[in-house]
Amino acid sequence: MQTFIAIFICTSLWSQNDDSLMIRRIADEILLHGKAYDNLHDLTKKIGGRLSGSPQMYKAEQWGLQTMQASGANKTWLQECLVPHWVRGGQDEAFFNVPGKKNLARLDVIALGNSMGTGPKGISASVIEVSSFDELEAKKDQLKGKIVFYNHRFIDTYVRTFAAYGEAGQYRGAGPSRAAKYGAVAVIVRSLSNSTDNNPHTGATRYDTTLPKIPAVAIGLRDADRLDSVLQKSMVTVSLKTNGHFLPDTIGHNVIGELTGSEFPDQVITIGGHLDSWDPAEGAHDDGAGVVHTIEILRALKALGYRPKHTIRFVLFANEENGLRGGTKYAEEAKGKNEKHIFALESDAGGFTPRGFTFGGTPEQLKKVQGWIPLLYPYGVYEITDGGGGADIGPLNRTFKTPVAELSPDPQRYFDYHHARNDVFENVNKRELELGAINMAALIYLIDKYGL
Repeated sequence: MQTFIAIFICTSLWSQNDDSLMIRRIADEILLHGKAYDNLHDLTKKIGGRLSGSPQMYKAEQWGLQTMQASGANKTWLQECLVPHWVRGGQDEAFFNVPGKKNLARLDVIALGNSMGTGPKGISASVIEVSSFDELEAKKDQLKGKIVFYNHRFIDTYVRTFAAYGEAGQYRGAGPSRAAKYGAVAVIVRSLSNSTDNNPHTGATRYDTTLPKIPAVAIGLRDADRLDSVLQKSMVTVSLKTNGHFLPDTIGHNVIGELTGSEFPDQVITIGGHLDSWDPAEGAHDDGAGVVHTIEILRALKALGYRPKHTIRFVLFANEENGLRGGTKYAEEAKGKNEKHIFALESDAGGFTPRGFTFGGTPEQLKKVQGWIPLLYPYGVYEITDGGGGADIGPLNRTFKTPVAELSPDPQRYFDYHHARNDVFENVNKRELELGAINMAALIYLIDKYGL
């Protein structure tokens, strides 16, 4: 019995050392020969923002296909899906009257994604400020013909900023329709950010189709505070002009590359990020970082001569931001082909220093992946927590109960840039970006080797 235990311990230690050496090889390849930062430069500077249905979306699809081919995929293809085609249609503008001054003051605003415009004449109305839906309900009899200003602040005491985003996001998503229910003609939403600048942050809204679709804008944080300050003293009228509208759905594509499994080619591991982005900037952190993470893992594994046991798919998903059509299509087609998906991993939280992963699976599976933390710790990952997986791989989890995970970089700066005009290449750090790819590749290697 003692001999058996000694052999088991020695074998386990040898295996862990073997894994450590392989992950070191992955890290060295990415740190010394990595292409993620250069690829991000090309995606952001040569193509730019990639709103679904835009010309830049199609340029990005071709770029992604060619870059995967150059990175060594065994095969590549485009998976067709219909995507919504919302266009901003022009410059979004807002002005407000300051009591005692002749000239109108400009407010820095941007139309919410999927919102309907004001029409060419714009809208002018007095403003009612609320900080919550409870306050909206309390003031419902005052809202007819007014512009509702949702001045709901990020909760700064939340160290995990995604919790603050999730809590505040309801005002962007449901706020316009909740206000329209009581006759409001437009809404202004405080940007979903705890930044210190005045950049307005866009993002998708969701209309209740039984109610009027009223115009909706996000406002920069400093201007939100300025508007609030004036409203505490007097009534304010805001003049608003936006041009957003929908064109008919159009054809978009998931961009897919594959390394075919050597032992279990019919069992699929998926890695991905979303190729689309909002239009005010370059979509560098959201989700250019996830796109180049995905391609870099492909390139590094191929460069090392790694032959996966399972088929690994590298997916640049279409239309995450305002429809989730790409992730939905990927899962639907997988179901139609009766594919077996054993794990999916996404990067959609920026290109910052990796801290961990969120994991959605059984308690036993979670315990297993948590056992690998010592192998990832040298590269910045110190926790794997329950609950998670990105939006694009959510349909896989719901369709197949596929275990899912998402890279969790340091979140403190993410909402400084999220959906705003400063989400540009210059705000991504090369080393932090590369460390994200290293940890994702290491997790994929371990799951490919040991399974879940």
